[in-house]
Amino acid sequence: MNSGESYRAAGVDIDAGEEAVKRIGPLVRSTYRPEVMGDIGGFGGLFDIGRSGYRDPLLVSATDGVGTKSEIARETGRLDTIGRDLVAMCVDDLVCAGAAPLFFLDYLAVGRLDPDAVEALVAGIAAGCAEAGCALIGGEMAEHPGVMATDQFDLVGFAVGAVERDALLDGTAAVAGDVLVGIESPNLRSNGFSLARRLAFDVAGRSLDDPAWEGASTTLADELLAPSVIYAPAVVAALAAHEIHAVAHVTGGGLPGNLPRVMDDTLDAVVDRSTWEVPRFFRELQAMGDVSDDEMDRVFNMGLGMVLAVPPHDVDAVVATLGSHDRPARVVGELVAGSGLVRMDGSPGA
Repeated sequence: MNSGESYRAAGVDIDAGEEAVKRIGPLVRSTYRPEVMGDIGGFGGLFDIGRSGYRDPLLVSATDGVGTKSEIARETGRLDTIGRDLVAMCVDDLVCAGAAPLFFLDYLAVGRLDPDAVEALVAGIAAGCAEAGCALIGGEMAEHPGVMATDQFDLVGFAVGAVERDALLDGTAAVAGDVLVGIESPNLRSNGFSLARRLAFDVAGRSLDDPAWEGASTTLADELLAPSVIYAPAVVAALAAHEIHAVAHVTGGGLPGNLPRVMDDTLDAVVDRSTWEVPRFFRELQAMGDVSDDEMDRVFNMGLGMVLAVPPHDVDAVVATLGSHDRPARVVGELVAGSGLVRMDGSPGA
């Protein structure tokens, strides 16, 4: 037997990789749509868009990760929901162009390939894809020994959707007088975790096992790892049934950073902070470091995960449709003539 150097000695375990692929196969196949061609294991995923029923489709693509939220998952060993966050970050970008998600790919980098960990991570991705209505048609796993710690990982996702050319939302339809409808977000989703981790651990000296706040039934880890809401199906349903002029995904940058992306510079978005209740965990984080309201608004979603610009005559119907898909929504402001700014008025909701 050759006793020379090997890939395993360098830190890459081919057998573990093959075992991981074997385990995730059923998870991947559970997300397939009729348009999926082929199976896991090829060099590329195949999707027959001709079977999707579009007349004149434009393809829309998005990519994102889960940021330092993955560090909380790693420290707690709770890996089964972080994949859902990954899907949410990507597919909810697609619907801002009016697109329905079609398929998804993932990239997983690890310090050491553990089939159990991979299975848990991909289970979360598959669950997210199933909820979003898109197929998981491909991915890549890579071991990075000597570069990442053995239990470290990073997740990246890639989503593709489609929209009819004449239904594309491109930022030009929003007009003064449109009403802003905000869809509730119960948690941080996957944004602002570098500040959240600094506030909780470095400033407040808290532990992941501590109660989220005095008297809370949840731990700090529970609140930080609460999975992201996936808005795409509800928003796609609303787009199909009603007149909607713009859709903004509230991610990094908060409302001030994301609303201007879907309106032109002749408009201002006036947002009334008092119109929705800010989830308690945001306020607990704010108090840990005496963070200003303006800074909180620029970093976190503050309880609104998406905002839609809707003509006044369709507001009630849009709110009702979103609610019927278990996505509570409410009027949070309006668009007015201006210069491309977001004006945060009023005091934050309790």
